[in-house]
Amino acid sequence: MLTSRSAVATAVPIACDTFKTEYHPNSGRTPAIETFSTFGHPVEAEASSMPIIDNTPWQPFMCCADFEFAELAHQSALNKDQTDKMLQLIWQITEGQAKFTFRSHTEFEKHIISIPYKKEEIEFDVHTRPLWDWAMDLLQDPLLAPHFPWTADRWWRIQSSLPNNGVPFAFILYADKMHLTSSGHVKAYPVIARCANLPVHIRNSDGIGGGCVVGWLPIVPTDSNEDGKLSYTNMKCVVWHKVFIKLLESITLYSKTGFAHRCFDAIMQWLYPLILLLSADYEEQCMMALIRRLHSNCPCPVCCIPSTKLSDLNATYPTRTVEDAKTFLELYLRDRIAGEEVLKAHGLRPIANALWEVNNSDPHKTLSFDPLHVNDIGNWGNHLFGELKVHAKALGREAEAKIDKQFDMFPRWRDLNHFKSVMTISFSDGNKLRDIVKQMLYSAQNVLKRSEDPIGYALLQCIGSYLQLTMYIALDVHTKATLAAGEAELRVFGTRLHAYIDIQGEDLTKNWNFPKVHALTHAFPDIRAKGAARNFSTQPNKKQHGPLKRAYLRQTNRKDVANQVLKLDHISLVSKLICSRISYLNEDWHKRTMSQGQLEDKDTLDDQPFAGHLHIGAPQVPVTLAAVEEGNTSNRAFQDFRKKFTKFLNTFVASNNIPLADGVTWLQPTANDKLQEHRYLKVNYESIVDWKLTTDYLRCNPNFHGCERCDCALIHTLDKDGIDKHIFVQILFMFKFTVSNHTFELALVLPMDAPTGSRGGVDHDLGLTRLHARPLASSEFISLQSIVRGALLVPDHDHDRDFFLVDLVDMDMFLRAKLLRSF
Repeated sequence: MLTSRSAVATAVPIACDTFKTEYHPNSGRTPAIETFSTFGHPVEAEASSMPIIDNTPWQPFMCCADFEFAELAHQSALNKDQTDKMLQLIWQITEGQAKFTFRSHTEFEKHIISIPYKKEEIEFDVHTRPLWDWAMDLLQDPLLAPHFPWTADRWWRIQSSLPNNGVPFAFILYADKMHLTSSGHVKAYPVIARCANLPVHIRNSDGIGGGCVVGWLPIVPTDSNEDGKLSYTNMKCVVWHKVFIKLLESITLYSKTGFAHRCFDAIMQWLYPLILLLSADYEEQCMMALIRRLHSNCPCPVCCIPSTKLSDLNATYPTRTVEDAKTFLELYLRDRIAGEEVLKAHGLRPIANALWEVNNSDPHKTLSFDPLHVNDIGNWGNHLFGELKVHAKALGREAEAKIDKQFDMFPRWRDLNHFKSVMTISFSDGNKLRDIVKQMLYSAQNVLKRSEDPIGYALLQCIGSYLQLTMYIALDVHTKATLAAGEAELRVFGTRLHAYIDIQGEDLTKNWNFPKVHALTHAFPDIRAKGAARNFSTQPNKKQHGPLKRAYLRQTNRKDVANQVLKLDHISLVSKLICSRISYLNEDWHKRTMSQGQLEDKDTLDDQPFAGHLHIGAPQVPVTLAAVEEGNTSNRAFQDFRKKFTKFLNTFVASNNIPLADGVTWLQPTANDKLQEHRYLKVNYESIVDWKLTTDYLRCNPNFHGCERCDCALIHTLDKDGIDKHIFVQILFMFKFTVSNHTFELALVLPMDAPTGSRGGVDHDLGLTRLHARPLASSEFISLQSIVRGALLVPDHDHDRDFFLVDLVDMDMFLRAKLLRSF
């Protein structure tokens, strides 16, 4: 809860297995030093302090039956008339027996804002859920109570500005227009709030403690006679900020005075609400910061960089401040001509900002780098991808077809979208665009060659650096080393971008001075100030557009849209809240009625999908060793299968001190001995990014959905001198084999540690890690326990037995690959 435990804390490694946590001085807590095994598990440690949910978790409904009925009506998309008829029918049938008492609906608050324009008063509707009421709901929810810590430089500075007993209650607000219909004729403008005090897995979820619609802003209608005029554009900004003041109304006073609240641990605290982060795309950021957008003198909402310098990623410019904006506005109110000149020079509008009303909510500090719109949809989707398509097209349809074919042949991997073609299709989904760029470098490296298209090759170098940069930005946990490496990569990207621009000379057709390129310079300062980039990404909020669209299409009559959709959204919120409490109560009751042995078994199942490092699945019918050899006579990897297996088995048994039957010194498997093939493997490993347990899902199947699939893995082994090393292998055959009372989980693999070819220059330019497979006859046996984690390797189709490591597949592999290359 928001007590000393919630005070800002910074954790840093002080040894390979020790972490030091420094708490803000206002917390009164001394630094804590924890071992690796205990660090990072505060939720589990606090589980014992979790309160018992009261035995009426369905409140404010009168009873559980009321809630279950309301939830069923909501999920079944019954309208008000249908709901009332259903209630009447139930009451008629069960008079005196049922316990239904629910008969009403709950609404948002509706306000009317009047704005003067051309001697007229124009009225706009705004719907709000009081922010502070929502905050109190979170604070009073016993399931959320123990989960309110935070860290980052800006939080630390804010807490330093508060009284000693003051605690920040920080909001993240997201606002963006959306289409309620596929045709785009019906639009909505929701505002979604999240509580920054809650940990990211709760805050970014769709459940209780996750995002909540707190406002529905008006959209100023298009007017063909007025659009484009400065006065009409300014009027739109006035409308936005007037209605946003109404949204912030419930926290404005408390941000200055504080609010006394008795917390979960019965300690009274003074809570100071503030807006910590504003999550939005560029268009909305311009509205929030009240700047004059793309073609102004200073088009960045955060700093005062000139519009002609946006592609310069090495320069820094003064940060915008509230004090400057207020001074310029005061000058404008005294002297329109002089004030307009100053405001225009700084790209600002002559309007008071709603966020000035809330303490510690400077809009230029709260606006944050958005990976989705800046990178996935912006720098890649709208710019680099388009440039690549142009170069591929210039090389001819054969070049485009080759890239498409190599996309289609790209190995499958869990949570990575697979594409049959990308060169002639437009994509707008940020997730798909992100997966395309992760695969593009490997699919285009043998098409856009320096010898055939030096400009296209320079573009590939840009994309290679861009990929490295975005991986650093996306890390969930940062250290000084990763931040420094990311900033160094930003400089590399800036250099390569200008090399690409310069090599085009007079043929340059694209102006790279646009805000989303410049926004990259704010990524790492934002991470330092506000935490990992996932804290301020718009992606979790975009997902909440879906339920609003479905509510509109399935449960409204297309009239009075805001009232109907918000009413449905509120019902969904209440439903989720009560469901979570009922589930917790049922779970608690179930645990209380279970024996100790049952509890231990259940905890094991809940905490871990499977025990240990590996789970081998998809078992096949046991077959003899002779049958394996006979069934793979054309595959050189299975050459001398039984001979190699016998040698491996005896070495493995001896090195692991596995006792054999009395009198047995050498195992000699016969042709009739049986093994059991398996075609599915789950591997648990500890991520080196955040130290959490992660699972890879690997296949070794000759016919997986109609295609052969032999996944790869990183394994731990020994070199010829007995020194530890890690190599990549392709899994060719997985099986279990039993000796006496011991069952071994083994695999036939193809090592990828042969010397690579002579393409080091290209690989270095593009940031590729090349691997070379041994001949098939050099396949080896391994214990599956030697697998560290799965790996995605993609063939270089122009060089036989060459593969590239896809170190972009996840953040763990990204960092792990860099560590492996350093040895």
